[in-house]
Parts: sequence; structure tokens; C-alpha cells
Amino acid sequence: MSPSAIFGEIESSKYWLSVLNNLRDRGIQEVLIFCTDNLSGINQAIDAAFPKADHQKCIMHQIRNSLKHVSYKDMKQMAKDLKAIYTAKDEETGHKNLSLFKENWGLLQV
Repeated sequence: MSPSAIFGEIESSKYWLSVLNNLRDRGIQEVLIFCTDNLSGINQAIDAAFPKADHQKCIMHQIRNSLKHVSYKDMKQMAKDLKAIYTAKDEETGHKNLSLFKENWGLLQV
């Protein structure tokens, strides 16, 4: 079997549903939050096994996906500016860094 066939089989929502069900069957009663790469169908698998759990997409995957839309010459600086937001020491600093990010990159306030 080719490595891509094995990888594709492992990285499926059906596979992860079986892993989550196995964890539940072995005694895990509740999970508060799952941080995932947003694999297609993963949210449904989590909901089936642990319906009260919250879902969060991994920040690194979000940034990597966002940087696909940035010109190569700006990518390094934008990644640095984003890092200042998600590594902020507290919420206030994070909001300040987010405001600076929006100002520096000409983004509208949301």
C-alpha cells in the first residue's frame, strides 16, 4: 500500500470518529475543547462522540491558510505581526496588537 493511501486512511473523519468513540468507551466522559486542523467532517465526528465539547481550529492552521493570500514580499512581516496578537501576554495587549495589525495593514475595523 502506498504511503499516500495509508495517510489518507488515517486522516479521515471516519478514522477519528473511531478514535473518539474508543476514548469514550475507555472511560473519557467529557472533553471541554478540541483543537483541530479542520479536517472535513471532524466537527461531526466530535459532535457524535462528545456532543458538549467546543471546537476550535488550530491557530497555526488558520494563519497558514490566511498567509496563502498574502504576497510573498509581505508574508514574513505579516506573520510577525500576527504572532504579536496570538502570543500576547494578556487580553488587553492582544486587542492592542490586533488594532495595530489592522492599522498597519489597512484593514477595516470590524
